[in-house]
Amino acid sequence: MTASQTPAGGTPVSGTVEPVYKSVVVPVTADTAWQVFTERATDWWPRDHRAGDGKREEIAFEPWPGGRYFERDTDGSVRVWGQILAWEPPHRLLMTWRVNGRWEAIPDDTAASEIEVTFTPQGRSGSTGVTLGHLSLHKHGADAEAIRAALDGPSPGPTLASYAEAVKVPD
Repeated sequence: MTASQTPAGGTPVSGTVEPVYKSVVVPVTADTAWQVFTERATDWWPRDHRAGDGKREEIAFEPWPGGRYFERDTDGSVRVWGQILAWEPPHRLLMTWRVNGRWEAIPDDTAASEIEVTFTPQGRSGSTGVTLGHLSLHKHGADAEAIRAALDGPSPGPTLASYAEAVKVPD
């Protein structure tokens, strides 16, 4: 994005905003790594990473392009975090991230950035490299650099660290 462009619903941003990548190696196959990520997210997603104030019951992924990923609270309320753009088990998941630069939920994908998760087998070890990337951060407009800075802490970060711990625990 150049300085003359404006993200939908946002403020012009000068230059580009580099993506943020976090990685972890887990001691399971890509199939199992994918399954834990997409089918057991409620078990490992950090409790303080929420889109609302209710009590979370589950985090779910609808397993197809165009599907949603969302959290459901114990009272039945649902908050959609984004839309699945690519569902390629057990290798790649691409989805929108419906959060603005102030960590507030947004209603659609117009100003949503993207999250890409890749699962790469690590040779004969049976392990899998899992990389989570925050892409298209320029869509956060004037808040783009601040949100990038907040995401760009030490790897693997709390989300992947919690995921890696959950992978070690059998179903």
